[in-house]
Amino acid sequence: MAHLSIRGARKAYGATIALSRGDFDLKEGEVHVLIGSNGSGKSTLCKIVAGSVRPDAGEVLINGKPVSIDGPRAARGLGIATFYQELSLAAHRTVAENIGLPELPAKGGIFVDRDRLKAVAERYISRFADVAGKGFSADTRVEHLREDQRQLVEIMKTLATEAPILIFDEPTSSLDRSQVERFFDVLRELKAQGRGIVFISHRMDEIFAIGDRVTVIRDGETVATSLISQTDPSAIIRQMVGEQGELAAADGAPPAAAAESSETVLAVTGLGGRGFANVSFEVGRGEIVGFGGLHGQGQSAVLRSIFGVSPASQGTIRLKGEERTIRSPREAIRNGLAYVSGDRGRDGVVHGRPILENVTPIHFLRNKLSVVRPGSLRERAAKPLSALKTRFAGYDQPVNALSGGNQQKIVIARWLIDRPDVLLLDDPTKGIDLQAKADLFALIRSLAAEGMGIVLYSSEDAELLANADRILVFNGGSVSRELKGADRTRYNLYHAAYEAA
Repeated sequence: MAHLSIRGARKAYGATIALSRGDFDLKEGEVHVLIGSNGSGKSTLCKIVAGSVRPDAGEVLINGKPVSIDGPRAARGLGIATFYQELSLAAHRTVAENIGLPELPAKGGIFVDRDRLKAVAERYISRFADVAGKGFSADTRVEHLREDQRQLVEIMKTLATEAPILIFDEPTSSLDRSQVERFFDVLRELKAQGRGIVFISHRMDEIFAIGDRVTVIRDGETVATSLISQTDPSAIIRQMVGEQGELAAADGAPPAAAAESSETVLAVTGLGGRGFANVSFEVGRGEIVGFGGLHGQGQSAVLRSIFGVSPASQGTIRLKGEERTIRSPREAIRNGLAYVSGDRGRDGVVHGRPILENVTPIHFLRNKLSVVRPGSLRERAAKPLSALKTRFAGYDQPVNALSGGNQQKIVIARWLIDRPDVLLLDDPTKGIDLQAKADLFALIRSLAAEGMGIVLYSSEDAELLANADRILVFNGGSVSRELKGADRTRYNLYHAAYEAA
């Protein structure tokens, strides 16, 4: 079996350093846990080993010999298989076809051997048969499966490679307790066979149930490796936080006066829907309320529900004291809500169209306009674009000619031509550079000072600590803890997120 080592791995995307010094060592016959906060670099490290990301520096060694992994196929040739957070299943294909996808058995060198394909699939399906749930079979098309069942298919697909080195990046995020326990039984058997397993999880109970060693990555660097038997959750969290863990923020705390507003502009009570349940909170005029916690714990789902993208199935929403039923973004906009997503491709710019068209559609909708002079639109757009320090050649310039940061500024500016009462920010700085982030947060604080109520979800903890007056920590679709005042520290943020997880 193989012994994997990574030495001094580094990866940057422009000015953003995803990994500055990644060191890792995987022995035969062990489950080695890799842990770190959102954006710490752990997934980048795994992608380097998997061949989907090329490092800028460093080396990968297998059994002591340096290897070049210039793609996923090369990784598979070296005996490395990876389970990614983002499932890579063919929805219109069967469970059996997906399990066998990495190495489809051939008949006559041309056709797929369907009998062998199904036999291989049945071998892995049988391991999970009593926990997979109703309707799960080799012939079922993946598009008809539940989320947890799809995740099981991805696990089986990874196991079916029979690779000596297996990387699992958050494989249990959608599984129930019985499915997790069965999966861990399989991992223990593989460990006994001498396989090396890299396991990424945010759930402390899982880490201590399955791991042999744990490596902590913080801010793009490997900072510690410990035997699971010689550490505890509190020690791991402190390694993740570092020496600055008790500081609220490196950039200084938001003004205390912002949290003292007596007028509530948004009140949510008992909100529930797909991906979240029993969420309640209030936002005062001039207050920035942060949504924290691990990625994918319901923060985005709550914001999109309030904005009417995926309406809640229960609970109430009050705007400036009046209960509102919001069933669509159109209704949300007319009730004084604005929503900015970090996913510019899905929720942001319209590629190929001019900047003026991209920055003014909300103004048209709010004011029920059908015809307007371009000169008038430019005058209205100029102020928010200037406040965000947006760089562009002219309003007729195609929006996709701009940098990612300037495209995001266009998206934000469209909501500020006519000021909303509440601004919902759904990880708005994802994929933009440091200067663009600084410009955005300077404006956010300015808007709050002028009386706007703001809800900010960010996958970067430092952004929340530097800008939010209060932080609601989400876990499993609910708020597990509220941090305010002196409690608003990096350590408490991590502890609240990981303890419950």
